[in-house]
Amino acid sequence: MEPQVDVFAASTDVRAVALVLHGGRSRGHGPVNRYQLAVLRMVPFGRALHAAGRHHGLEVRMLRYRVRGWNAPDLDPVRDARWALAEVEREHPGVPVVLVGHSMGGRTALRVADHPTVMAVCALAPWIEPGEPYRQLAGRSLLIAHGDRERMTDPAASYRYAVQARGVASRVARFSVVGDGHAMLKRARDWTRLVVDFVLGELGFEPQAPDIANAMRERTPDGLDVPLKTAH
Repeated sequence: MEPQVDVFAASTDVRAVALVLHGGRSRGHGPVNRYQLAVLRMVPFGRALHAAGRHHGLEVRMLRYRVRGWNAPDLDPVRDARWALAEVEREHPGVPVVLVGHSMGGRTALRVADHPTVMAVCALAPWIEPGEPYRQLAGRSLLIAHGDRERMTDPAASYRYAVQARGVASRVARFSVVGDGHAMLKRARDWTRLVVDFVLGELGFEPQAPDIANAMRERTPDGLDVPLKTAH
């Protein structure tokens, strides 16, 4: 059994790839299918990135892991994400990659940020445990967003992680999505705007959005608990 990838093609020559990583469970060896909620939750992000970036040469790839669990010490989604990055590198040599992951997918994205093609990571409500490694983010840009009504993953842990990451990453920002929780549904439009702005800005396809640029310029702890504005 291999991981599966849905590819949303660019409208022109591929200049960059966004790899989208869904969530999962602490443990679980059941297979992943495209109709599971963790997978469906990321589809709007993939579609929005494709709509906004395809004419710039952005290809969007949505990875489905082999199994549903993190499954330490095997770290199944990490293995699958590394496989997906190797496939991108094989098919599009030299093309930069931005990772977008939710929950367990956010943790996975952080773990594989050391791949040479990865230039930036967007972690949404990431699952962070004590001792989570961060030095692999050296030279990368990092954006974290976490709802303040979160019940599944710990916003305080992602804040502490952002503080640590600022010591090695090129730029770090963290946003608090006031009024929303793990499913990212109540303010779906705002989550989506943030992701699209970050990805296109980091790739240089669009000017970096002012709220992201300002947060990344701030000194710690400023810029790491920024209330996300409502999209208009």
